[in-house]
Amino acid sequence: MGVLENKSRARTFYKYLSKVYDRVNPFVWNEAMRDEALAMLDIDADDRVLDVGCGTGFGTEGLLEHTEHVYGLDQSPHQLQQAWKKLGKHDPVAFHFGDAERLPFKDGSFDVVWSSGSIEYWPNPVTGLRELRRIVEPGGQVLVVGPDYPNSAVFQKIADAIMLFYDEDEADRMFDEAGFVDVEHRVLQAKPGSPRAIATVARAPDQREGAD
Repeated sequence: MGVLENKSRARTFYKYLSKVYDRVNPFVWNEAMRDEALAMLDIDADDRVLDVGCGTGFGTEGLLEHTEHVYGLDQSPHQLQQAWKKLGKHDPVAFHFGDAERLPFKDGSFDVVWSSGSIEYWPNPVTGLRELRRIVEPGGQVLVVGPDYPNSAVFQKIADAIMLFYDEDEADRMFDEAGFVDVEHRVLQAKPGSPRAIATVARAPDQREGAD
């Protein structure tokens, strides 16, 4: 487990990163990448969408271009404070403080769930994915963006020491174990040579498919 796959360390990390996050973020996760990931989802104007690990609200802003019914959740109060500065504390987004592995929502509360730049900090990613499946309605879509596993053996060792990096095969395993179906991936990159992100879209099975 990487050093930042610890909730306390991650909160401390973001206490300082939140001050410069929006200036640093575009080098690894920019609007074009966000829009390409959003295009993998089918979001209707009346859909209720949750942004898990919303951070400073970068992904949240993209979701608002598709529906007015957007909710955000993050475990870092410092990241949420930055999101509030941009979007307000309650309107147009209902923000919540909470843990991706113990989401404070009822089963089937949302039509779509989005999470970008968050799974890499979850100590138990399959537990988190099961929570996403629980709170999305049967048949609803979930999209998760995380860091793609480096090709270099040296960078793989560095990555493993910091936080979760994974490839398509590992994403397939995690989403299958969490009970999702129709899993698809797309690798995104700001520019050649920059860190890659892997976007995975999947569907929560409906009752007829008998997921457990």
